[in-house]
Amino acid sequence: MKIDLHQVKIKSYRVALAKLSKGIAVLVGIAIVLISIEVFAGIPTQMNVSNSSPAGRKTTSPEQIRTIVRQARDSWVNGDADAFAALFTPDGELIVPGQKWVGKDAIRKAAADFATYASNVKIEIRQIIIEGDRAAVEWYWEDTEKASGRRNRADDAIIADFVAGKIKRWREYIDSKTPETVTSDQ
Repeated sequence: MKIDLHQVKIKSYRVALAKLSKGIAVLVGIAIVLISIEVFAGIPTQMNVSNSSPAGRKTTSPEQIRTIVRQARDSWVNGDADAFAALFTPDGELIVPGQKWVGKDAIRKAAADFATYASNVKIEIRQIIIEGDRAAVEWYWEDTEKASGRRNRADDAIIADFVAGKIKRWREYIDSKTPETVTSDQ
């Protein structure tokens, strides 16, 4: 049996190149994920990432953002549609799955309509992550439907943009399935 060493070398190089390519792709993917986490979480990186707002736009401080999020929670808990709407810019947006309201009047009406539908709202803020004039909020929500007495529970992730101490855009991603699921180690 005659072995062609040239062909063996070529095959070995191809295998090595394929493994190297996969390794590089994995490393690039990991780097992209890490950079995204660093930038969003506000961890300093070697990249030139600017937290400044466009010219002429007033920024909102991290403490102002935390205060606004707590005020939003309190307005829902208290059923205070006026207080909730007051947190938004005149052209602010409130978005939940399947619905979008634009402007303070529309947002006020949506919050007031909710208050006629539900009561006994409980909200637990789990975390707030701030990057510049944006925040990611995770909170746990409970309410009771007035008509049926049914208790609703949801984990809620919110992405919010702020301008000059007001909410410009509040986008909610609601998970009502996970809070109802109980897992055990059995």
